[in-house]
Amino acid sequence: MHLVLAVAFAFALSSVLAAQAAQVTPETLSRHVKALASDEFEGRAPGTPGEAKATAYIADQMKKAGLQPGGPNGSWFQDVPFVETRIDGSARLEVTTTRDTAWFEPRRDFVLWTMRPTPPSSVVDSPLVFVGYGITAPERGWDDFARVDIRGKTIVMLVNDPGSADPRLFDGNAMTYYGRWTYKFEEAARRGAVGALLVHDTKAASYPWNVVVTSWTGPRLDIKQEGGPDARPAVEGWITTGMAQQLFRLAGQDFESSKAAAAKPGFRAVALDARVSIDLKAQSRSFMSKNVVGLVRGSERSDETLLYTAHWDHFGKGKDGEVYHGALDNASGVAGLIGLGERFAHDKTKPKRNVLFLAVTGEEYGLLGSAWYAAHPLHPIATTVANLNMDVLASIGPTSDVVVTGAGKVPDLETLLAKHAARQERHVDPDAHPEAGGFFRSDQFNLAKVGVPVLAARGGYDSREHGREWGEAQRLDFTMNRYHRPADAWSADMDWRGAVQDLDLYYSIGRELADGKSWPQWSEHAEFARIRTESDAQRH
Repeated sequence: MHLVLAVAFAFALSSVLAAQAAQVTPETLSRHVKALASDEFEGRAPGTPGEAKATAYIADQMKKAGLQPGGPNGSWFQDVPFVETRIDGSARLEVTTTRDTAWFEPRRDFVLWTMRPTPPSSVVDSPLVFVGYGITAPERGWDDFARVDIRGKTIVMLVNDPGSADPRLFDGNAMTYYGRWTYKFEEAARRGAVGALLVHDTKAASYPWNVVVTSWTGPRLDIKQEGGPDARPAVEGWITTGMAQQLFRLAGQDFESSKAAAAKPGFRAVALDARVSIDLKAQSRSFMSKNVVGLVRGSERSDETLLYTAHWDHFGKGKDGEVYHGALDNASGVAGLIGLGERFAHDKTKPKRNVLFLAVTGEEYGLLGSAWYAAHPLHPIATTVANLNMDVLASIGPTSDVVVTGAGKVPDLETLLAKHAARQERHVDPDAHPEAGGFFRSDQFNLAKVGVPVLAARGGYDSREHGREWGEAQRLDFTMNRYHRPADAWSADMDWRGAVQDLDLYYSIGRELADGKSWPQWSEHAEFARIRTESDAQRH
């Protein structure tokens, strides 16, 4: 009897140890983040030696983790065609009115770029029009472009949407996609504007002016696409609130009263008594960047796929050679992706559906790699059960809360999250800062746009050891002092235990989805529900 018990105990212990060996550990996460965020990887900018090193590292680690190559023709990579434009530091912006002329300074007053691959220069000389928030939303009865033709003109727009000024409008404090800068520049292009200037506001944008400077003064990237050079405005960019105030004064207008009017239903665009002259010295080149793809093939339903994503790219080097390390944003997510891949690959029972691990390029430049994948999927979108995205893992230790970005959009996935979080004695909360528009600022958004149910969740800031106030202080410190700066670097003091909690959640949710037959659905009120319904019809 004792021998039988001893054998049983030994077997149970070996099973526990094997399970523990498959789990992601803080040490493993730290090792991957330290490597990817090191000076050797040069900030991981697409199209640089840093990309070659980063993508090679990720592919090698996926291979060591036991994944199969998931790209075309047995490759670890999916090519993504990019065009890069660089702006000469001598950019010039001049505003002329019947009253006066004013010149503004790069970086201090404005940050400009062009996405037109038309070197050697991009010149704009056009009238200025204030178009409020720059939004056309018929379903909300809102059109900032009613009765105005902006073709050949430069438009001035406010960041965010009217809900940021009046909680009765749009989704109140929660930013909609109409509030994202990407939408605003897209709308400017659709309407034929020659220039598009976005007025920065720290509260409405959710980040300070220095983030604009560090994020947008380097090379700009876009997916190389058809449509000709006029598919984008000749000049796009940000201006400070101070510059906007001066510009409006020159034009005989008051910026603050114009801003207030823009947040009221029925607002109409205002032609400013001013012209803007902009001269950018631009250079462009085309190159292939890469998404890195690993796969665990399904044992029964390999025509159905669960997708995990994280972006590997960051901003490379600054003008003075400083490295933008991107440790949390998003070497941490890639570390988690590799760790989850290893866990699935080493499970004794293989998942019934495919599990795809996709490290995407160009997130920092407009969610480009995920946009390319959504348009050129390696596995059909209609049979992709869900996307679980990781962008900035927790590094402050264990927390009592889990935060969902875009809460309420996919109740089925949030129910799974709550069930598995409860097993960790954690509760699930909606994003406490929906004004930042986080749902639209990471790669899950491109999968959502084609109908794939998505989940973007991470540990919150209610620290088990230090409390919520301390955790919120850490969040604010990162946003104000390290986000999109060289200071986002690896440190031995980073506490990855909370990230391990979150990855355990993502594994449990993913395993249930990969083994089950269910198809999570969007809320009937979600903007992507109709698209998924059409995909369901294709699948059946």
